[in-house]
Amino acid sequence: MATARTDYVAPWWTYWLHNFPHFNFFFQTVDSTFKPEEASYQQSLIILACVGAVGLGVSLLVLAVYVVCLCCCRRDIDEDTKRPDTCCVTWVAVITGLIICSAVGVGFYGNSETNDGVYQMNYSLYNANRTLGNINNLVAGSLGNVETALKQHLERLDEIFSTRPDYLQALRFMQLMVNNVIRELTVLPDINKTNFDLAAIADQTAFIEYYRWLIYLLLLILDLVICLAMCLGMAKHSHLFLYNTVFALYMCFLVYIIGGCFFPFFSLQGISDFCVSPDKFIVNHTKDFLSADVAHYYLFCSPNLPNPFQQSLTTCQRSLTTMQIQIQGLLQFSVRVFPTAERDLLGIQRLLNSTEFSLHKLTALLDCRGLHKDYLDTLMGVCYDGVEGLLYLSLFSLLAACALSAMLCVIFRVWTLMGSREKEYDDIDEEDPFNPQARRISYNPRRSNTHSFCSYTTSLGSQASLHPPPQSTSSVVSPPEYMNQSMLFGGTPRYENVPLIGRGSPPPSYSPSMRATYLSMTDAQIRHFGTDFQV
Repeated sequence: MATARTDYVAPWWTYWLHNFPHFNFFFQTVDSTFKPEEASYQQSLIILACVGAVGLGVSLLVLAVYVVCLCCCRRDIDEDTKRPDTCCVTWVAVITGLIICSAVGVGFYGNSETNDGVYQMNYSLYNANRTLGNINNLVAGSLGNVETALKQHLERLDEIFSTRPDYLQALRFMQLMVNNVIRELTVLPDINKTNFDLAAIADQTAFIEYYRWLIYLLLLILDLVICLAMCLGMAKHSHLFLYNTVFALYMCFLVYIIGGCFFPFFSLQGISDFCVSPDKFIVNHTKDFLSADVAHYYLFCSPNLPNPFQQSLTTCQRSLTTMQIQIQGLLQFSVRVFPTAERDLLGIQRLLNSTEFSLHKLTALLDCRGLHKDYLDTLMGVCYDGVEGLLYLSLFSLLAACALSAMLCVIFRVWTLMGSREKEYDDIDEEDPFNPQARRISYNPRRSNTHSFCSYTTSLGSQASLHPPPQSTSSVVSPPEYMNQSMLFGGTPRYENVPLIGRGSPPPSYSPSMRATYLSMTDAQIRHFGTDFQV
């Protein structure tokens, strides 16, 4: 009746995790058998979860030491080194970004695999619960038909046939068959006696899995956003990006360690211990309402194992067939003598037909192949897809934690480089006309303190040593050309702005802004100054 069983073989990674040492709070070795109700086994899982907390503490300590060394023990940049070497920082940032992208890809795959495994497990649990519910309804319905309706018909027939001993003897024989059917039906499993509901377990698991999947999805997206913000902040040298990135990194780093490492590691160990020997755990937890032979029949579904309900089903089938024969005889001979008995005889015949039909359906449902298939699908979903997905999520958590730690170090280093670069810019004289910032100052004739394009480096005492050239008596009294030039480009005539040509110095090199100013001279200015300053 039962076909050959497709044997379940636990995957190798469950054996590897199962053989991982289990320790209690006193660091004593604990049996790795899946016993969630025992305190020692619970302690071993808690100890394993604390490994993630230890890793978090070590990572934070390393980061703190790195920051202290970077802030307190950093050497000043050499004066000859105008631009620090950022090649190492760049490569570390690139490698960190690649690791984060790889970790996110692994996380997406692991999240999907875990969700698929849980979905397959819930689907199988719902199917098994539906099968068990149908079995329970068929057994309860058959018992109700036999115990109540059938007995009522027999009692009325006993009153009708009170004057015929031969008919009463047939009724006594039918009453014996009814008792046999009731006795055999009570041997069948009663689902109401169980202390658990598979549908409730599936509903709770689906609820937890939905929020777990959603949280991991948000974490993966947040990881990508943080990586993008870091890259933009480093490329644009923006403090705002870096401040937000550091804050998000710390938060995400804590979430990955607490929510990412604790849950996969904690669940992996327990699920792996269960997947190594699930049959033993189920037999031990169903012995209160299910015998060992029945549990083994459905867990293994081997042709060598007989159906424990086959004898009861056969007895019920034979009893119902015997009662059908008795009812056919009474309908044939007693109705002509007792017409009032026809109604009860036909009612008994209908009840026997419906009970026999329910018995055929019950025989098919009690076969091990349907429930065993649901059992195997549940194990495949949990121990293969589920555990594999949790392994990938654990790998994602480790890679993300390491990459985020390295990212923090890179950001701290970038901060120091940005600070040193701003310090170099602060050392530049703002009054230097060749300073790029000074060149951005627009011309304003009202500003009397704006200097000309010719730089002066002498002190106020040296200004007194400069005397304006003597004026010719034939010349018109007017400001000198160099003073007009100073008034044009600086706003006030200053003697220190004597052209370098008159002082025996080589001509200066003009900047693009100065050249543009010369080119923008009007015709009146050209007639006034001549073509000496025309480029």
